[in-house]
Amino acid sequence: MKKIERGQQFLRQNLALFQCPVCHVGYQTVSENSLICPNGHQLDLSKKGTLYFLQRQVQSEYDQAMLASRRRILQAGLFDGFLDVVREKLPQQAIGLDVGCGEGTPLHKLEDKLQTAIGFDISKAGVNLATQQETKAFFCVADLAHLPFNAATFDTILNIFSPSNYREFARIMRPGAQVIKVIPNTDYLAELRQALFAGDRRAVYSNEKVLAHFNESYQQVSSQRVRYQFNIPRENFADLVLMTPLHWQATPEQLQQLLAQPFPQITVDVTVLIGGQPVIN
Repeated sequence: MKKIERGQQFLRQNLALFQCPVCHVGYQTVSENSLICPNGHQLDLSKKGTLYFLQRQVQSEYDQAMLASRRRILQAGLFDGFLDVVREKLPQQAIGLDVGCGEGTPLHKLEDKLQTAIGFDISKAGVNLATQQETKAFFCVADLAHLPFNAATFDTILNIFSPSNYREFARIMRPGAQVIKVIPNTDYLAELRQALFAGDRRAVYSNEKVLAHFNESYQQVSSQRVRYQFNIPRENFADLVLMTPLHWQATPEQLQQLLAQPFPQITVDVTVLIGGQPVIN
């Protein structure tokens, strides 16, 4: 089956999840490769079987090269230690949404636990990469500020190292749904930070503001710290460096020096947060 045919099939089976980005009315019709809302607004599937919900062109800082590096290091297992914990938190056969899915590897590693899996990102390049995997998930390009989903449609929202919009999350959560958010701790990629920015304030990271915002947004919050050492395959060291926004802040000389002296391990240190009943301010 071609990707566009798989996309058609997914939309027919899950049409109730989506709403028109123009008038915010739920879609009622799938006509060949198009969604058509009751007000006549039409949205067409791409050849890759994805939907593009943005109403204006957006330039993402995550380019093709950075996303490709991220894919290679994640497929080598960088995130597997905490994704195993996330998997344990997923309810069986849930309808799940991955917010800021990037190139799709984390959702791909979790999707077998979900009945229905959707990933979205503002980066078209990331979504295009995500569709290159053998996956049952559906991917789309969308804006976190205006999610193209109907109210009360998702059981689980995954939010892994990506921005949040807790008001929008609350709108699309079913009763009893949960948000699983993964945030970096102080020691996350500490060796890379020190190698690039030793003695600089950029060498230290704090998640206090992000954690406080999450705690203020949900009535029921639980957390679990996950910390481990990842053995970096030598062929993936450059991918580790280039997959993170940290390299944007480094000079070409700093990057060249770092790539010439690879280190064997990197610390992964994160907190997995679970939020239940949302608080709407």
